[in-house]
Amino acid sequence: MEILNNLVSAVNGVVWGPLMLVLILGVGLFLSIGLKLMPVLKIGMGFRLMLASTKAQQGEERSGEIPPFQALMTALSATVGTGNIAGVATAIFLGGPGALFWMWMTALVGMATKYAEAVLAVKFREVDARGNHVGGPMYYIKNGLSSKWAWLGTAFALFGGIAAFGIGNTVQANSMADVLQANFQIPTWVTGLIIMLLVGLVLIGGIRRIGRVAAALVPFMAVSYLVSGLVVLFINAPAIPAALAMIVEYAFTPIAAQGGFAGAMVWAAIRFGVARGIFSNEAGLGSAPIAHAAAQTKDPVRQGLIAMLGTFIDTLVICTITGLVIVTTGVWTSGESGAALTSAAFSASLPVVGEFIVPFALAIFAFTTILGWSFYGERCAEFLFGIKAIKPYRVLWVLAIPMGAMVSLDFIWLLADTLNAMMAIPNLVALALLSPVVFKLTRDYFNDSSS
Repeated sequence: MEILNNLVSAVNGVVWGPLMLVLILGVGLFLSIGLKLMPVLKIGMGFRLMLASTKAQQGEERSGEIPPFQALMTALSATVGTGNIAGVATAIFLGGPGALFWMWMTALVGMATKYAEAVLAVKFREVDARGNHVGGPMYYIKNGLSSKWAWLGTAFALFGGIAAFGIGNTVQANSMADVLQANFQIPTWVTGLIIMLLVGLVLIGGIRRIGRVAAALVPFMAVSYLVSGLVVLFINAPAIPAALAMIVEYAFTPIAAQGGFAGAMVWAAIRFGVARGIFSNEAGLGSAPIAHAAAQTKDPVRQGLIAMLGTFIDTLVICTITGLVIVTTGVWTSGESGAALTSAAFSASLPVVGEFIVPFALAIFAFTTILGWSFYGERCAEFLFGIKAIKPYRVLWVLAIPMGAMVSLDFIWLLADTLNAMMAIPNLVALALLSPVVFKLTRDYFNDSSS
């Protein structure tokens, strides 16, 4: 087992090393330039389309399974999770406040990446044997590139189908069980069985029920967490200017050890800021377009404009609130890391209520992440083995939840993290090769809109 762990650790060090960070940022920057910064400049248009899409567009009911808004909420249900609470805190613990700056940079180019993913997902999606629309990287590789690239689609589906059980299932159940046991003394096996039951009931209804649950829970949990964070920032308002200056300063200069913080070089801020930013918003991993392919729309660009909001909301809003709460309260030098650091930050300003904010948010975030990733893994299994694989995959998915809640998952987390990176590689290659399609569809859409 130790040999296997060392092997996976070595692969992880390579796939999440400088080359991967350059690939993710490079493709995002290339798409941003090719789109003439459209995702950033048209963010207001994206929000207007999102608000107008809570219902399927007239005449498009047969072109997808769920309204575009529910597709966005399904994607957000998988991305808004432990990364927004524990991931941000870990980035600051390892790289200092400057890591938050590099998370912002990752999100700005990541909006173009997420836009391109959704555009291609809708453009090249298929209708399966059940009459449902299916899409994602494996399908735009299959239908958008020549047959010599087909193996890339298979590789993505294989890595995605396995990684989903780690990062999207057992790790999430474990995080939820741990936080509920630590704060409310609920046994981990009880949490595991309850989650298994609730997830099973949702999955019976397929993507339509997942979409409805996500559309109800995601806005509620995001708004609740943001309001709590804004209250803390209001209390610490005088410290915000200094915190922002610190974030920018330490993004480009080394930070010395202070308090419980061990110090960090600039490379650490860049590395952990980019890595945790991608872990949080998943731009470039290829997971979110699987959800957007199910949207009730006939226009790839319109769904792309809605999809890019996922990165904005996840990183530039939710992660920013978490990061500023940690920095303005001063607890980032306490030596704490992960969810414990975020919890300490809220508790410092809200002594009674603050102790419950992080456990509650983490539990809801983890539950919705399990739902979102179940759909991603299911689509990967369907691509590889056909619709006959869907029911067995759902059964295995539900059965894995209590196991994840009760066992130590250090190796599973490492394996899933490694496979996540290996999902990103075929997706990023496909995005670069299919970028002319994205650019043309975008030009045509805006030319038609202005005429």
